[in-house]
Amino acid sequence: MLLRFAALATVIALAAAPAAARAPAPAPGFAAAIADATRPADDTKLDASRRPADLLAFSKVKAGDTVIDIWPGHGYWSRLFSTAVGAKGKVFSYVPAEITGFKSDPMGLVKAMAAEPGRGNVMPFSDPLASDAPPQFYNTVDVAFTFENYHDFHDSFMKGASVDAFNTAMFKVIKPGGYYVIIDHAAVGGSGLAHTEDLHRIDPATLKAEVEKAGFKFDGETRILANPDDPKTALVFDPSIRGKTDRFAYRFRKPK
Repeated sequence: MLLRFAALATVIALAAAPAAARAPAPAPGFAAAIADATRPADDTKLDASRRPADLLAFSKVKAGDTVIDIWPGHGYWSRLFSTAVGAKGKVFSYVPAEITGFKSDPMGLVKAMAAEPGRGNVMPFSDPLASDAPPQFYNTVDVAFTFENYHDFHDSFMKGASVDAFNTAMFKVIKPGGYYVIIDHAAVGGSGLAHTEDLHRIDPATLKAEVEKAGFKFDGETRILANPDDPKTALVFDPSIRGKTDRFAYRFRKPK
C-alpha cells in the first residue's frame, strides 16, 4: 500500500527512533555526500551534467533539515540529501500517485533506494499531486526540491491534476523562511505551457508566475546549467541535446 500524506505521522514517528536503529549516514557536508562510496555508478556518472555540489549549495539545505524530494526518479537527489541532512534530518521522497503505474515502477525504485544501507532517514510516500497535507504537517519542511520534472505536472498523464493546488500545498508545508527549488528544461520565451508534453520544456516565466501565485517570493537563480547554444526546439531526450539542454534553476522562499 502506498504511503500517503495522511499516514506520515507514522513515518515521522519512525524517523524519531534512536539513530542506532535507523543508522543514517552522518552529515559531513556536500563534498562527502557526493564522494559517498555507496552511491551507484549510474548516479555518479550524472554528476558532470547535474553539478550536484553547486545545486545543493543553491538549495541551502543543511544538516538537520527536512527535505521533500519531489518526483525522485531513481533516487539521485534523495541519496545526496540523505547524507547532507544527516542523522537528525529527514528526506521525504515524494512520488505523485498519477505516475505510480509507469513501467519504470517509480514507487518501487524509491522504496529500493530508501532500503539501501545508511538511508534510514529517507521516507518514500505517494499521494495525488493536488492533495493537501494534514494541518499537523504545515510549516515542517525546510526545502522542497524538484529536478527536471515540474513541466510534467502539466502533462496529460497527470490526468488534469491542479498544479496550482500542488504549489499551494507546498506553500503550506514549507516553513516560513524555507525554500522551494525548481530546476527544469527551458522552453522558448513566451511559449508558456505549449511544449511541456512534446518537448518536455517549460517557459521559465510561466513557471515563476505559477509558483509566485501560491505565495512564494522569488529568491534567486543560478545559471550553472544554462546552455545558450540550445535552440530549445528539440525534445530533451534527443541524443543531440540530452544532458546539455538549457536548464534554469530557480529558488523561491516562503515569507517569514
